[in-house]
Amino acid sequence: MRGTMRRQLMLSTAPAGFSPAGAGTKPLLAYVHIPFCETLCPYCSFHRVRFDEQKAREYFRALRYEVERYAGLGFCFEAVYIGGGTPTVMPDELALLLARMREVWSIRHVSVETHAHHLTDSTVSVLKDACVDRLSIGVQTFDDALLAGLSRLDHLGGGARARERIEQVLGQFSTVNVDMIFNFPRQSMEMLLNDVRTVVDMGPDQVTFYPLMEGSDAFTSVFGPLDTRRERRFFRALERGLIRAGYEPVTAWCFGRGGGRADEYIVDYDEYAGLGSGAFGFCSGVLYANTFDVDSYVATLDRGELPIAATRSFSLTARVRYDLLMQLFGGGLDLKRMKEKYGKRMWTGLACELSMLLISGSAVYRGGRIVATERGRAYLVVMMREFFTGINRLREFMRGSNQEET
Repeated sequence: MRGTMRRQLMLSTAPAGFSPAGAGTKPLLAYVHIPFCETLCPYCSFHRVRFDEQKAREYFRALRYEVERYAGLGFCFEAVYIGGGTPTVMPDELALLLARMREVWSIRHVSVETHAHHLTDSTVSVLKDACVDRLSIGVQTFDDALLAGLSRLDHLGGGARARERIEQVLGQFSTVNVDMIFNFPRQSMEMLLNDVRTVVDMGPDQVTFYPLMEGSDAFTSVFGPLDTRRERRFFRALERGLIRAGYEPVTAWCFGRGGGRADEYIVDYDEYAGLGSGAFGFCSGVLYANTFDVDSYVATLDRGELPIAATRSFSLTARVRYDLLMQLFGGGLDLKRMKEKYGKRMWTGLACELSMLLISGSAVYRGGRIVATERGRAYLVVMMREFFTGINRLREFMRGSNQEET
């Protein structure tokens, strides 16, 4: 997986005037990136810059221009995922953006990422008025010692305070998801199980446990080389603890009560558009990336152009394998759906891979679907960690000489 990601994720400069091809097809998802953060956490590899109010307001204005550009191209979106960064850094601007998107498209679902310390009464009220139906709250861990090492303790006010804030918003949105990370250096099994118990006692609709992933240079300076030797043991322990408490896998690392949409939008939508500085889109077999330079992003949209900086076209085999990974990660590979999409050509990227999954006991055939077993889910966590690590390396490449983070 690591080698595949290194070979596939080599983007080239976007052709002049490039526009993604997705108009006139089925409704898609719009991923919108808000890069501003008050603090730049060392574990995070997403595109982010330090918050500046004036720059942020210019940025949101440019985002509304980008919405108009996609509307002019004929794109149709039914769902929006707002990620960051910290999307709730300016709730009033976020509400204006969502209002404009709802004017242009018939948006059915809106998912917004936030942090526990942003769960004030005023911000929650703005999000509810903006018809946000899924709130994903970044916590990472409730352990104060680990939070201190992540530069998160001061912001959250400690694990107990984070829990208190989250409990206050439970039931106010259709889905409240709690984002956690496992396999931190110095994290013991007992620390991990305490995090699991805390989540279970709170009872959110969903919880996502990501493995710690290599990110920027800041990551290595703080954490050192990533140690994955105990990753599967940790994952199986947290998975069993959550399943015993009534949570069911929504994806390999997201667990919910009563289903719900996954935290990884790329599971629910095999094609999506990327809006905002540092956003990625994937339409008609082409991966594209917007510029990571916020000033350039704003200036390009002010000229009436899309801020797409790099692209990569994928072969049929690569696209089939991508769907295989994402569908398995999201619960199961629907063979009928794959045949409708690719015809007999689907076997060019499935035959060998499916044989290995079935023979190794990592997947089973069930009712027209290939479904991951408990063993297979642990392997999928490893593969998806490598997938997102590859995306993180791509982000580092795209940042290039941009020094806005420092």
